[in-house]
Amino acid sequence: MKNIHCKVFGHDLEVAREVTYHVKEYTCKNCRKEFTTSSNGNLIELTSKYKEINKVLEYIHKKRVSKINRQNFNADLLVFKH
Repeated sequence: MKNIHCKVFGHDLEVAREVTYHVKEYTCKNCRKEFTTSSNGNLIELTSKYKEINKVLEYIHKKRVSKINRQNFNADLLVFKH
């Protein structure tokens, strides 16, 4: 019965996880099917291949964001010179 609703009206998606600023994983509220954003920006079904890609992409993104935050933090420190 849940799949009929999705076939007639389309999926009712909610964000399940934010991988990066642009890539997210979605879950349908009705049928619990999982989707993700492809490299083209389209929604595609989340397979094990895309789960692994998103995991690596999230690791790289978090590492890069933390590096940028550390650089900005050090730039804001006061430097006293004699």
